[in-house]
Amino acid sequence: MVSATTSRLINPLTLPLASGPYLIDPPVVLAPMAGITNAPFRMLCREQGAGLFVSEMVTARALIERRLETLRMILPGVGEWPRSVQLYSVDPVVMKAAVTMIGDENLADHIDMNFGCPVPKVTRKGGGAALPYKRRLFTSIVAAAVEAAKPFGIPVTVKMRIGIDSDHETYLYAAKSAADLGVSWVGLHARTAQQMYEGKSDWSAITRLVEHLKPTGVPVLGNGDIWSGADGLRMVEETGCAGVIVGRGCLGRPWLFADLVAAFNSDATRQLPTLFKVREIMYRHGELIVDYFKSEDRGCRDLRKHMAWYLKGFRVPSELRRQFGMVSTLKEFRLLLDQLTDQPYPSEVGDTPRGRTSHGRPVTLPDGWLNDPDELVQIELEDVFSGG
Repeated sequence: MVSATTSRLINPLTLPLASGPYLIDPPVVLAPMAGITNAPFRMLCREQGAGLFVSEMVTARALIERRLETLRMILPGVGEWPRSVQLYSVDPVVMKAAVTMIGDENLADHIDMNFGCPVPKVTRKGGGAALPYKRRLFTSIVAAAVEAAKPFGIPVTVKMRIGIDSDHETYLYAAKSAADLGVSWVGLHARTAQQMYEGKSDWSAITRLVEHLKPTGVPVLGNGDIWSGADGLRMVEETGCAGVIVGRGCLGRPWLFADLVAAFNSDATRQLPTLFKVREIMYRHGELIVDYFKSEDRGCRDLRKHMAWYLKGFRVPSELRRQFGMVSTLKEFRLLLDQLTDQPYPSEVGDTPRGRTSHGRPVTLPDGWLNDPDELVQIELEDVFSGG
């Protein structure tokens, strides 16, 4: 939800676009999630109140090579504004070229940079959550993006984790470096890469980062374990962060943003749908995603992974659940949805963790990566994959 007024409890977040300040009010951002935050899902979250909605992560190299899938991934949905793209790169030259391309061709209004992805295919190249450990490389990539974006009035932000592991924390130094270089905000997922998505996120790290960046005036957005509107409000109150980034909590629950908007505006009424309301959101998702892929078959195949998330906690016969996981046409989908019986929202289950629950594991890194954080490194170009 975006307005020119200030929320009663939480101040709006300002995104300094070329066209003027854009108020994200309440300051709630949809996190980029590979295979999830495509234009249809961003549309659902926009309709529920998300203030900014970031695309799936794309590699800078795939973008400048004009890979068709990558170009399709950054296309905005109908009426989507500001257009927000998350870029990943391990090379400042490639990052500069990608940002310049975005500016020259008017492809986005906001660029977020990924320094938080913990998956091996990213960290083994020195990217994602591994990259901030190499201080000079990190600084050169952020500087390249900020400088390339400046002539176009495109704000650049960064999202990172606490570090590689508890022995190699990087967030304080990296965030201060990025702030000094001119990023508009820093987003912190309060886990290390080694933790992946297990355990509880350490909100005290968000508090420390807020204090650390106060002299710079650069705001911090918190990320990690926001499963309800109350969680988002509590994160802001406990840590002092300027806003929240929501990832796994909205999987199968785009209405989480309506719940966050209500909580941030002092409305104690939970924004929780009955199953009949959920089924209509599910069908709208199906229509949007089929239109997005221009293929009913591909759209329904992509939709299947959302089914268990949408239905979590509701009483649905096991055979019907199985059929939802195999849906192949919108007509079949409608018939399955019409078999659901209305039920109140199961808060005791619906508000619990969902999505990735990968157990912690040692981070896959290039050979010798941890030898010296200040050494200049020549690393292999990132893989040209469409997300991470």
